[in-house]
Amino acid sequence: MDVLGDLVARSRRSADDALLVPALGRTYDYRRFCTNAWKVGNFLRHLGVRGGRDVALVGRGRPEPVLSLYGAALLGATVSFDPPATVPTETRALVTPTDRLGDYAVDAVTKRVAYGDAPEDPDVAYFERDVWSENPTEPPDRVEPDGAALRGADGRTYTHREVLDAAARVAEEWHLGPEDSVAVRAPLSEPGTVVAGLVAPLLVGGSILLPDEGAVGEFAVADGDAPESDVVAPESVFD
Repeated sequence: MDVLGDLVARSRRSADDALLVPALGRTYDYRRFCTNAWKVGNFLRHLGVRGGRDVALVGRGRPEPVLSLYGAALLGATVSFDPPATVPTETRALVTPTDRLGDYAVDAVTKRVAYGDAPEDPDVAYFERDVWSENPTEPPDRVEPDGAALRGADGRTYTHREVLDAAARVAEEWHLGPEDSVAVRAPLSEPGTVVAGLVAPLLVGGSILLPDEGAVGEFAVADGDAPESDVVAPESVFD
C-alpha cells in the first residue's frame, strides 16, 4: 500500500465487513465501502476538489465523514476534521451534518455539503442525493505517497506514507487481523484517531466500528477508559 486510496482499490472489494454503524443499523462490506468511496471522490471532484486542495469534515459516528476521508484521499486532497468556526480559505469543500451548517462561516470558494436531513438552502449540496447519483468507478487521479493526506488541528500535515506507516505500526502492536474491529471513541480531529481507527483496520482487512452505547470492538482508540480490552490513545500513535 502506497497511498490511502489503495485501501479502497478495486482488488479490495469483498463481502467482508469494512464499516459497522450499529446506531444506524448499517454495515458496509468492502465491496460497498469501496464503491461508495469512489462515488464520494467523483462527487468531490465535481465540486473542484483536486490534489493540493483541502476538505474539512465534521461529525463522528456516521459513515459520511469516513467515506469522505477516502473519497478525498483518492483525489490527493488534504483532509481535516472538525475545522474552526471560520473555515480556512484554502478549504474547497466542507462536509457537515445539516443541523450544524450554521456553525461554520465559509467564503465563496468553499462548497458546503450536508448529510442527514435534506438542507433547505439550494446552494448546499445534499450528500445522500448527490453522491448516490455519482459514477461508481475509481477516480483516475494520480496521488503521490509524499503528498499531504491529513491535517491536524495544530496545522501539521501528514503524508500518505506517514499515515500508512503509523497505521502499520498500530496494527503490528495490536496483532490486528481481518476478523477484528476497531472502535472509534476519540475525536477525529486528532490524527492518531484517524490512523488507528479509520486506517489501521482497513490496512489489514478488518473493520471500523462507529460504536453506539452497546457496541464493543476487539480494540479501540480512545482518550480514556473504553470497554475494549486493548486501547490506544490517539496522541501515542505518532510518538
